[in-house]
Formats: sequence, structure tokens, C-alpha cells
Amino acid sequence: MTDDADLLAGIEALEDKLAQARASITRRFIGQERVVDLSLSALLCGGHGLLVGLPGLGKTRLVETLSIVMGLDSNRVQFTPDLMPADILGSEVLETGADGTRAFKFIPGPIFCQLLMADEINRASPRTQSALLQAMQERQVSVAGEDRPLTPPFHVLATQNPIEQEGTYPLPEAQLDRFLVQIDVPHPDRDTERAILLATTGATEEEAHQVFTAEELIAAQSLLRRMPVGEAVMEQIIDLVRAFRPDDPTSSETVRENVAWGPGPRAAQALMLTVRARAMIQGRLAPDSDDIAAMAQPVLTHRMALNFAARARGENLDDLIAATVAQVTRTEAAA
Repeated sequence: MTDDADLLAGIEALEDKLAQARASITRRFIGQERVVDLSLSALLCGGHGLLVGLPGLGKTRLVETLSIVMGLDSNRVQFTPDLMPADILGSEVLETGADGTRAFKFIPGPIFCQLLMADEINRASPRTQSALLQAMQERQVSVAGEDRPLTPPFHVLATQNPIEQEGTYPLPEAQLDRFLVQIDVPHPDRDTERAILLATTGATEEEAHQVFTAEELIAAQSLLRRMPVGEAVMEQIIDLVRAFRPDDPTSSETVRENVAWGPGPRAAQALMLTVRARAMIQGRLAPDSDDIAAMAQPVLTHRMALNFAARARGENLDDLIAATVAQVTRTEAAA
């Protein structure tokens, strides 16, 4: 009983700090509560986030604010077509000592931080994009034949312009799968845009303040993994992920006709973590089916793709996800 009481007390205390963090973030990143919650969820789960939206919607401002509020050492890399992997990871240089001797010295790149902002990640070539693969999965990089660990916690928050824009490269599927969530950043509504104008065009601006430390974030990530998940919720996560695989016997005819490739086990892992994070941010002690429905789109969108025929017909992946989530939910409710 003591362990359960400690877990309950820890979750309740963390919920209070998360409420403070949200309040601090929204002082500088006005409105867009869902975007803020998904970004916090990515950090709480120990994962990475891909912010997708047009330029000028505040994606960079959000990441800068998160680094302040969460107390993380951050670096920013502006991805450009001429950026090379060594510009991110670092490289060895030949250094001459005072006594004339020469030795190789490793100069760390900007990836050696706790929160890396990869700005406009899809403007760099696939070769440079792939420089992040090992770091995002293994929390270390291999340079000059030596494995170099990154300081925990390590997170990548990347911004991506829509691929329809000129001068962008689609991210490789393997790299997309390493992002815990895709966070779509839409245009603000009229009231939010009015609030933004009032807050950012005056003589002073609101400042965010630190709420977490890096050590507290690591502890929160450990606590989140201890949050209980009911058997019914876990089974629904598995059913939902498998329902999007066109070669799975449980998938619908619509999925088989429209989906080129579906999500793998990492999608189920991501859902298992993010539904806990959503419940925690909203002040609840356990996730439910509503959390699954809310997190399905940000977790699954970048882990599957429509086939050519579906794209030619103008099918929409978000609509397919919403319809399949509703179908799985109805089936399990009837059972």
C-alpha cells in the first residue's frame, strides 16, 4: 500500500507542476492549447516531437519557451541544403600543443545538449537528416569510431515546413518513426490572433519562467511509466494499431484499399506512453479510451502512408484515422 500511496502522491504533485508549466508557456505562446499539451507530452514521455506548420506560426518560439520552462540546456540548428552531418554531430580537428606535439581533439557539435531544436529539418538533405537517427534512438553518437553519450534527458523538437513548399525534402520513414508525435500547428483563430497582437506589439512582452529542472523532468518521465494502464485500454491500443496494417486480417476493407504501409510496434509503444501523459496533464490518475482517440492522430499520422490510388482519389489520412478509431471504439464497446 505504501508504494501505491507514494505513486498517487507523486502523480498529484507532478500534475500541479505541469499546470504551472502550462501557465508559464502560454504567457509567450498564446492559445494553441493542444499544441502545448502535445509538446509537453513528448517531453514527459522522454520522446521527440515533430512540429509541422507554415512559417510564422510560432514553432520556434514554442521550443525556446519549452527549454526555459523545463530547465533544459538547449541548442538550435537551422537546417539548410548545405548543412553537413559534422555540423550537427561535431568533428575531430588536429591540434598542435605548446610543445609542438600534435593530437586529434574532438569538438562537440550542437547535438550535445538536452533539447535540440532542429529548425526546418526538411530543408536539409536526407544525408544530413539521418545524422540524428542514432542520437534520437540510442542517446549517443558515433564520431571518429568512438561512441559519445548525450547528456540525459535528450530531446529533439524539430520544425518542418509542409512538403508542398519549394526546397523541402521528405523525411525518411525510419526517421519519422523516431518522432513520438507529429504536432500540427494550425493558424490561430481570430480571438487568439487578437491576443497575440496585443501581447507582442507593445513596449514589453510576457516572460516565461522555469518550473522544472532537468533532474525533475527525468523523475517525471520515470513516474509516468509507473502510471497504471487498464487491460481494456491496452487491448484497445493494440487493436487500433493493428487495424491500420493493410496485411492484418483485422483491418477493414477501407484500410486495405487505401493504406500503403501501416504503423509498427513503436506506434503502440508511443500510444501507451502518450495516453498516460495526456491523463496526467489533465489531472487524472489513469488513461481511458478518450485519451486513445485524442492521441491516435499525432501518434499515427507520420507512421503510415496512403497508397498512390488513394492519394489520386484525394483521400485524407486524418479522416481515415478518425473513422478507424471510431470503428474500433464501437466494436469494443459492443463487445
